[in-house]
Amino acid sequence: MRTSYAWYVVFVLLIAQMFSFLDRMIMGLLVGPIRQTFEISDTQFSLLAGLAFSLFYAAMGLPLARIADHGNRRNLIAVGIAVWSFMTAMCGLAKGYWSLFAARVGVGVGEATLGPAAYSMITDYFPKQVLARALSIYMVGVTLGSGLAYMLGGAVVSYVDHMEQLAVPILGDLEGWQLTFFIVGLPGLLVSLLVAATVREPERAGASISDAYIPLGDVVRYILERKRAYGGHILGVSIFIMIVYALNLWGPTYFIRTFEYSRPEAGWVFGLIMILAGTAGLLLAGAVADRLMSRGIQDAYPKVILFSMIGMTPCAVALGFMNNDIVAIVFMCLAIFFSAFQGGISGGTLQLMTPNRMRGQVMALYLLVANLIGLGLGPTVIAITTDFVFGYDAAIGKSIALSAGILCPIAGVILFRSLPSINVLLAEQQATEN
Repeated sequence: MRTSYAWYVVFVLLIAQMFSFLDRMIMGLLVGPIRQTFEISDTQFSLLAGLAFSLFYAAMGLPLARIADHGNRRNLIAVGIAVWSFMTAMCGLAKGYWSLFAARVGVGVGEATLGPAAYSMITDYFPKQVLARALSIYMVGVTLGSGLAYMLGGAVVSYVDHMEQLAVPILGDLEGWQLTFFIVGLPGLLVSLLVAATVREPERAGASISDAYIPLGDVVRYILERKRAYGGHILGVSIFIMIVYALNLWGPTYFIRTFEYSRPEAGWVFGLIMILAGTAGLLLAGAVADRLMSRGIQDAYPKVILFSMIGMTPCAVALGFMNNDIVAIVFMCLAIFFSAFQGGISGGTLQLMTPNRMRGQVMALYLLVANLIGLGLGPTVIAITTDFVFGYDAAIGKSIALSAGILCPIAGVILFRSLPSINVLLAEQQATEN
């Protein structure tokens, strides 16, 4: 298949990923108004933003990954985009805490389609020499989507903040935060049509008729027989992602509570940080990993992830000791820059370790653990630390610092200890494909 078309597919999937994170992370700018409307604490809000999404994202990941391994991945992605976009808009109709919780569950179910199918498709479109770059470009959708969530959310908040309620035909009276969900959710339906109309299903590389169907039990057994490699990588990255997701969700709130930024100001500042620093980190990590791979360093991917853990730790810890907002912005940029390194290549490592017909299910198992631990627990750890350890809202920076100072080193040690076993699997899979 032509290289130019393969890159076009990456671009379309990037757009899908962008809308995925736009819909996922918009909650981060709406902490204040949602808390005020439903009279809830930081901890309760974190369950809306994290657990409601991640629990069902993880639960649906495995059955959807089986479709990704054996069915049409393009169609799976198109349907998933339509589901999560519609359910994001439905968040805007929530009249209570639990109805918003249920709508967030629907967003998680829809978004569970994208990761396993997209990673599997891209791996089949590209040779491994440029795979890290392709996956990193695809994952730029994370930083663009998260950044746009805060910038667009900030613009909407700025426009509607002075209005108590908006009268919308058919929908009735809506608050500003409810209208925001409609604005960010509904355009995703057009992306669903774009995927269905222009993306072609690639031929599966390295697959044969004999391994056309692999039961989940066999996949789990395969992983358990290689638990030091898979367990070390998945657990280490998942613990690291706790801080990554926590920082992404609570970043705007950090500037609001620590430096008294308005919500629109915090949205624009943190949105630009995500787009500029996050995108730079993703692209640099992919380029460096590909360069190291071309020089014969087969464990380049996990080594780059280790470097990101080392780089992010002092930057995130420093956020708890800032008295100047400009200095805080610099350290936030550095923290987001290093945190983004793992975005494309953490899943890419698993793709290179795993036989083709298992990749979707292995990716789903990884996403299950990473999202339950990372997205499910990460934001809540910060909230619980703020609510119960420090006991006041303005301590959000100290909560970030304490959590990062503990969790990032633990993640690094776990991943480092698994490197020899990861190398063995990478060599085995390379020999099989050759």
